Amino acid sequence: MKFGFIIDNRKCIGCHACTTACKSEHVVPVGVNRTFVKYVEKGKYPNTRRVFSVMRCNHCTNAPCVTICPVEALFIREDGIVDFNNKRCIACKSCMQACPYDALYIDPETRTAAKCNYCAHRIDIGLEPACVNVCPEHAIISGDMHDPNSEISQLLSRETVTVRKPEKGTIPNLFYIDGDEAALDPLATAKTNVTLWSQQARGVGHFAAKTEKLAYTGDDIILTAASAAVPSSQNRPDGGERSIDVLMNATRNYDQPDKGILWGWEVSGYVVTKAISAGLILVMLLSRFFGGVAVTEETRNWGYLASLVFLGLTGALLVKDLDQPKRFLNVLFRPQWKSWLVRGGYSITIFGGLVTLLLASDYFGWGMGGTLRAPVVLFAVIVAIYTAFLFAQAKGRDFWQSPALALHMLIHSILAGAAFFAVISIFVPHAGGWLSYLQLVMIGAIVANLFVTAIELTITHPTVAAKATVHDIVSGRYKNLFWLGAIVLGNLVPLVLLLTGGTTNPLIAISGLVVLIGSYLTEKIWVEAPQRIPLT
Repeated sequence: MKFGFIIDNRKCIGCHACTTACKSEHVVPVGVNRTFVKYVEKGKYPNTRRVFSVMRCNHCTNAPCVTICPVEALFIREDGIVDFNNKRCIACKSCMQACPYDALYIDPETRTAAKCNYCAHRIDIGLEPACVNVCPEHAIISGDMHDPNSEISQLLSRETVTVRKPEKGTIPNLFYIDGDEAALDPLATAKTNVTLWSQQARGVGHFAAKTEKLAYTGDDIILTAASAAVPSSQNRPDGGERSIDVLMNATRNYDQPDKGILWGWEVSGYVVTKAISAGLILVMLLSRFFGGVAVTEETRNWGYLASLVFLGLTGALLVKDLDQPKRFLNVLFRPQWKSWLVRGGYSITIFGGLVTLLLASDYFGWGMGGTLRAPVVLFAVIVAIYTAFLFAQAKGRDFWQSPALALHMLIHSILAGAAFFAVISIFVPHAGGWLSYLQLVMIGAIVANLFVTAIELTITHPTVAAKATVHDIVSGRYKNLFWLGAIVLGNLVPLVLLLTGGTTNPLIAISGLVVLIGSYLTEKIWVEAPQRIPLT
């Protein structure tokens, strides 16, 4: 048994009965939707067409939201329905990042994730989903796709159907008959702010103001609904030029609200704090491979303590980012082991325990340093890079799928650890050769960082969404922050200071400080920019 949906676009009239029935059945708050109807208009008068496309959870066979969920709040039933348990949800928003179809949202009342669950409670008693029952045109067909006698199975056998984003490998179980690329591809039309609830202040439906402004997300282009003339060209999100009628002059004119940035400054900050925590240990313990550079007791103690402090800040920022922070321990006590959020949480816990044990061993003279060194280095590397694997599970964000992201985070960690030691070198006693070692590490890490950044941004990206993100970083919304903040301030300025200023305390400390600022700006861009690309 495997349930699925077919949306027959030959019949859909865009009446929103499915949306309202879903809201009524599940008491969905205003402003969020489990099911909604997207409107796209194509062509030029008098040769025009309006396309209605019902958007909702695709109940994927390989559901990435289930894989990334750290607490098994999302799960696949034996009948193929992707269901959820909001009593377990910690509202980490990972599932929203993982879903390529933008099907999940945070319920403003329960503060937990929610989505279409195929009306599982109705299925269990032999009823059809509410949207299927209410559709006046029978444009939504549900049923068991494994039953050859079911209507959905017969339609799949004889009709040409399409799915959204098959390249993601999710194997969606939501099919469209006469599906139109202009509606199914989120980058085929400009994202607007005309949504189901956006015009209430100016009236609803036919009474809405005719001069409602439509803002193209990511660009400075403004369209007006009252304008009969459509600009002949506009900037593509991936940087190229194209006519606005790339798909027969298609324009999006009815949509759901933009969810905005799901992972904000807390996630950017936690990436940096854990980089510093792991980097401090790596820089200290790897110093023996650079001519046996001596590390004073004061430097070592500062390194251990600072590593634990930044590790604590990492945990605090992780909890701060949750909409259900009181349930954070579910990650450790109710883990879903495929999620890198769980693996990362345990890695951070083990790493913190090893660093604490190493600090106690040195302080009490237990002589365990040699035994602990290898596992500490191993877990420091895991802590530094595990977020790259977490981001890779977020299949909705194409730019995060870069294989270079793990190397990017490891280099940032070593660079951040050396930079922090450089900053505190002003007041912490250090042995001869320590500053020269920090100088060498930072120069090498900056050069490596610039090289990896160039690879991440210039390598051929396989999808339009990834190219759009690169465009946003290099010459779009984030260009000033990237070039002036991340590259010039965070890399080139400290590189020049380190190459010309020698190892004098003030200059190397200033270099370390601007490196840390640049690291935060880089991670802010890398975390935020992919989230600007619309998923639906």
